Amino acid sequence: MILKKPKFWDLKKPNFFAYLLYPFTIFVEINNIISSLIPKKKFTEIKTLCVGNLYVGGTGKTPTSLLLYNLLKKMNINPVTAKKFYNNQMDEQKLLKDNSNFISLSNRKKIVKKAIEMKFDMIIFDDGLQEKWIDYDIKFACFDSEKWIGNGLLIPSGPLREKINTIKNYDGIFLKTISKNSNLDYIYNNIKDINPNIEIFETDIEIKNIKKFNTDEDYIIFSGIGNPDSFKKLLIKNKFKIIEEITFPDHYNYQDKDISEIIDKANSNNAEIITTEKDFKRIPENFKEKISFLEIDIKIKEENKLIQFLNSKLNAIN
Repeated sequence: MILKKPKFWDLKKPNFFAYLLYPFTIFVEINNIISSLIPKKKFTEIKTLCVGNLYVGGTGKTPTSLLLYNLLKKMNINPVTAKKFYNNQMDEQKLLKDNSNFISLSNRKKIVKKAIEMKFDMIIFDDGLQEKWIDYDIKFACFDSEKWIGNGLLIPSGPLREKINTIKNYDGIFLKTISKNSNLDYIYNNIKDINPNIEIFETDIEIKNIKKFNTDEDYIIFSGIGNPDSFKKLLIKNKFKIIEEITFPDHYNYQDKDISEIIDKANSNNAEIITTEKDFKRIPENFKEKISFLEIDIKIKEENKLIQFLNSKLNAIN
């Protein structure tokens, strides 16, 4: 069963429900400890980079992976994006496949072997920081600056796969920002207290197909993503008039009934419908002409700094 992320996960402090579930975090903690003790393999035939997260969902891993893919190509490196195959994550896999060279197999070791056979220079793994068997050459963790680490607790008490102090093992942070109200100084200080040497890169989200929309019209929006708030805030930032928001669990498999109800609601309110590109890929084909989606682009605020960082890491590996 796919469930929506509990709202109490994103409270600034744990509440009653978080403390009630706290004993169950021991299973995640034990798994993480075991994972840290397993010897990991580093590959010499190909370079590996991972774009992952500690916070579950909605941190911008997939667009960041594509950003790095395009940046590495500009640096005359031959990269491939990759994702371990999951039936419930076909939307992200399709997005990567449509916008890059892409490999998806049942485990990441097989992906590495395939990429070596295909003579790529580097693999960009979308997700996988918690992988037990591979020692990546470069490790990035993604965060949404609005959510940061939520209540700071592990699943199921909070939204974290690992404790925040594990960023001491990572090379860089991508910090997705939409609203200027984000408490960036607080987040920067938190990160640097744990890992003074880690590099932090801020990213902005832009709407590539903004000219397609008339912002004077009313819109009903829907999404089944890890952080639907970021989708709504992006639209508000761009002056869209939202009359209703409908949310579903992350990676939700839309049925005809779901979309029919949304279309009926839009018709009765004389409104247009917008969803995310990931959600659009999960909509039954017969409804797609009645629904629009946002094409987003992620922009790095200091691209030259990121290029220099990547070059320094790659030179250190060679």
